[in-house]
Amino acid sequence: MDVDIAAYCARIGVSGPLPPTAATLRRLHHAHMLAVPFENLDIHWGRPIVLEEARLFEKLVTQGRGGFCYEQNGLFAMVLRELGFSVDLLEARVGANPWEDSLPWDHMTLQVTLKERWLADVGFGDGFREPLLLDEAGSQARTEGTWRVEHDGCEGLHSSRTTAGDWKPEYRFRLRPCRLTDFVPGCEHHQHSPESHFTQQRVCSLATKTGRITLSDQRLIQTEGFPSRTIAAVTESGNVQRRERDLADETEFLQLLRERFGIEP
Repeated sequence: MDVDIAAYCARIGVSGPLPPTAATLRRLHHAHMLAVPFENLDIHWGRPIVLEEARLFEKLVTQGRGGFCYEQNGLFAMVLRELGFSVDLLEARVGANPWEDSLPWDHMTLQVTLKERWLADVGFGDGFREPLLLDEAGSQARTEGTWRVEHDGCEGLHSSRTTAGDWKPEYRFRLRPCRLTDFVPGCEHHQHSPESHFTQQRVCSLATKTGRITLSDQRLIQTEGFPSRTIAAVTESGNVQRRERDLADETEFLQLLRERFGIEP
């Protein structure tokens, strides 16, 4: 489908020329994560999530909603391709388990190829806000964290650095281009299976310039600031403030959706 780039840019608050460059990729990735919530509300409202390009654009752009990985990265890939980027959808499986022991089609991530290759992912919740170099062997530090991408040309592992200085595997991925329809089994599992954490509780979460705001069922969680890290070793400066409180009722939940996330049920 033809993508309405002007509408998408208005949705994420970006203007001006968007040539297919690394600078544009970083700019769009960061702006998307600050504007489009990671959320699974349709699962709990009994509305089917359909992996069709027109449906994704209608929901996340026209309706001003958010979504989970298949929706977020599906939309982002559409936009990037319309702008002239080379983008591949990659299958990923969350966690540290070997590939064969993990859930098929568990997560969607993106490979964007310019002069260098990038791992882009706007659909992993509290993840990296700008894309990571896919072929960089060492640590890649950002304001909000430090990450590492390792691969053997076929299978890769994306990890985040903890405040203890070790590495936490986030997901495994395969460097094999996929189609949007390939992810339908994973999408169906996560919106219907009682074993999926997406069916077990509601979540709506959005990055802010200084932290993150999250509704987790009947609880509001707000963080301000980021841990101080170095690449050689991770240090915690104590400048992260986290506030949590229980919501009064469902009315307050819906009110916060409108006021803080711009979402109408």
